[in-house]
Amino acid sequence: MYKPEKQLMNNSRISEVLQLVADGKMTAEQATSELSLTTPPSDLGDLDFATVDHNRADRIGFPEVVYGLSKTPKDTAAIAVRIYEHSGVVLVTKSSEEAFKLFQESVPDAVWEEGPRAIWADQREKSDLISGVVVVAAGTSDLPIAREAVLTASLMGCDVNMITDVGVAGLHRLSARVDELDSARVIIVVAGMEGALPSVVGGLVRAPIIALPTSVGYGASLGGVAALLAMLNSCAPGVSVVNIDNGFGAGYQAASIVGATWS
Repeated sequence: MYKPEKQLMNNSRISEVLQLVADGKMTAEQATSELSLTTPPSDLGDLDFATVDHNRADRIGFPEVVYGLSKTPKDTAAIAVRIYEHSGVVLVTKSSEEAFKLFQESVPDAVWEEGPRAIWADQREKSDLISGVVVVAAGTSDLPIAREAVLTASLMGCDVNMITDVGVAGLHRLSARVDELDSARVIIVVAGMEGALPSVVGGLVRAPIIALPTSVGYGASLGGVAALLAMLNSCAPGVSVVNIDNGFGAGYQAASIVGATWS
């Protein structure tokens, strides 16, 4: 069976692929998959500090997302503007209000999310949203990271239901929301402290669980490491784990599971 090469191809390889299709030795779908790897990322031109991957949406279903932490506000805004101009949508995570104000000079409709410290803008035509993503936050202190997950999945076309403040210190609050959990296709469970909530939810539902540890907690929580290790050691089936405070990664994975990247 033919397997496409996972690298950019030269012109001779492109010709070879087209000949394989003409000879009936490769399907059109296989050729499309391989040829999609031939287009290099678009250059930023007048910016010498970054190269924007404008073809990412075609390859994996959603444009490049900007990680704002450690970037200067000026660089963050410049990259975000280029992505927005090309894709009509942009998300910047872990950013700053200064970067937002610079970005807003070029994109007046831009939005600043205080909790997750995220910047976003979206001028795409509205389409039907995909249901089935539920985000469960253990405590109010976990909301900034939970909201990053919600924002990510929402921009990817999901109708996200968020359930808040249902941590293990008061499980009666979770039991009142079981019907919402049962209707989910994928559940992101956000928790700091001892990180027990994903295991609890995982023992109640059929849907896959994405465990999202946060850095919330006292000294021995070690900035979220305790929650991360607890989630990695969950005895509940169907639990996967993303990194500490990685709301973006959890939201992206959930959206991919329900098919948002296949539109």
